[in-house]
Amino acid sequence: MSLRTAKTTERPFPARFVAPLLWGSSLNPVNSSIIATSLVAIATAFGVSAGQTATLVAAVYVASAVAQPAMGRLGAQFGARRVFLVGLGIVTIAGVVGAFAPTFGWLIVSRALIGIGTAAGYPTAMALIRARADEAGTGIPGSVLGGISIAAQTTAALGLPLGGLLVGVWGWPAAFAVNIPLGIVGILMAVLWVPADAPRERTPLRGLVGALDLLGMALFAAAVITLIAFLTDVRHPEWGYLAGFVVAVAALAVWELRAAHPFIDLRMLGRNRPLVRTYLRQALALMASYTVLYGYVQWLEEGRGLPASISGLVMLPMSVVAAVGAGVISRRALVRGPLIVSGVGIILGGAALTLVSGGTNILLLIGLSLVFGVVMGMTSTSNQAALYTQTTAEQIGVASGLARTASYLGAIFASALIALAFPGHATDSGLHTAAFVIVGAGVVVLLLVLLDRRLPWRGH
Repeated sequence: MSLRTAKTTERPFPARFVAPLLWGSSLNPVNSSIIATSLVAIATAFGVSAGQTATLVAAVYVASAVAQPAMGRLGAQFGARRVFLVGLGIVTIAGVVGAFAPTFGWLIVSRALIGIGTAAGYPTAMALIRARADEAGTGIPGSVLGGISIAAQTTAALGLPLGGLLVGVWGWPAAFAVNIPLGIVGILMAVLWVPADAPRERTPLRGLVGALDLLGMALFAAAVITLIAFLTDVRHPEWGYLAGFVVAVAALAVWELRAAHPFIDLRMLGRNRPLVRTYLRQALALMASYTVLYGYVQWLEEGRGLPASISGLVMLPMSVVAAVGAGVISRRALVRGPLIVSGVGIILGGAALTLVSGGTNILLLIGLSLVFGVVMGMTSTSNQAALYTQTTAEQIGVASGLARTASYLGAIFASALIALAFPGHATDSGLHTAAFVIVGAGVVVLLLVLLDRRLPWRGH
């Protein structure tokens, strides 16, 4: 049964259809939270620094930043369900690679595969949801879009204590091996409950290569990798990497403006500036949130001296509050108001972090996680609703992929900031350095919301 022939007149979004999509689009956040509580154990096992373990975070987001728009385009070319299933298969393989990794390099390979595999979930899920909504004439499916954010926040919440438990009982390999059952269960649900894609004409290999814009992908990857290489050790900058980044960006811009099917449609982005502002808000807010998610956890373990299991529990409220907040605002498709709250929250949370030290009461540390939980819940759901109104059905897959790419770029900058703040170990002074950057990001986010006259109070 094809998606277009599925009966959607009474219940266009039954639980069986939605559940696999929520599962697949949540695999990236659950991997983010689980790895956060295992970084110290990995550093000890392989004799690497806190800054080096940040490459495990960056590997996922480099791979995902490139793969997200590509997966959206592949979904449009071959069928969203097919690409969704391929992504889950890659995640399963990545779990095997990471669980039996003999060296730190193999862990990076595993995390890159996780990034590629999880990249398929969100853009294909959004494409499947948009197709159903348009067919049923439901408008913005606020509860379903909210469900994606809630599922991401809930799995992130579960991932923090689960990661601490897994690392405490089985060691760091469990943080990778968990992807094996996650991938298999997702495949089974999608095969059983998501209708098959409509039949499509075979695409010649030459046409497929042109549609994917492989040169554009390569140039974008080169830009991201050289930027990360430069940011990894900004205390002792390698200016050759910065020069490489500038050259890659310039070449990417020249090529994409000429390409018939550009990987990043610069002309479309130039015409749709509200969408560009949505991407920028998402990147900055996620940079602040991921700096807290990764850097704060490392500081709790090394600066505050808490075991991994306890640090995961301290951070648990962050994701729980995010899930609750996403649920509340998604029912009414709110956009502008929650984004204002998010900007204010980033500023206040960053300012509070500048006052934290190794002697700070643990209840206050938990309170800080609550602040950034509000930020995460408000940001992703509201920007997602804004994006839905700023794109067409044909663009939704690629546009959603670029939205996640913006999130990953934010996470990449967060990784670089952590490496700058914690060159050896997570210290109070390093945490304060990161906090000042977080405050600056919050100011920019707030201004982007307040000065954007085209940003609606709620989606339509």
